[in-house]
Amino acid sequence: MEMEYTLDQIDEVVASLIKNNANKYIWAFYAPMGAGKTTLIARICKHMGVEETVASPTFSIMNEHYANGKKIYHMDWYRLEDEAEAIRTGVEAAMDEADICFIEWPEKAEALLPEGTLKIKIEILDPEHRRIILTS
Repeated sequence: MEMEYTLDQIDEVVASLIKNNANKYIWAFYAPMGAGKTTLIARICKHMGVEETVASPTFSIMNEHYANGKKIYHMDWYRLEDEAEAIRTGVEAAMDEADICFIEWPEKAEALLPEGTLKIKIEILDPEHRRIILTS
């Protein structure tokens, strides 16, 4: 699946992503710096019922949220060196315990992603437009 959008259309994109991927519990976001990974994840969390502010967990590696009785982990693997460091920080265990997990910079430890992970590639088309390409 592929779609283009602007920030004004992000809520429609989020609703579509949630509706069409409700059976996926690991969502991996591939995109360059500044493409809007955290913005998209924050909107997805809001649509799922997370009430607190969702911010990038760049320095903490992962943030934990709850919505409608579900545990949601938002991870940012940007600062991880490799898979071994990812395992030491507990990301593998967290993926197992979460009801849903959103991961920024998954390429840092891609071998840890389970089969069936929803892979979301965000491309910057211009300052206002993005393209999302979904694979699993």
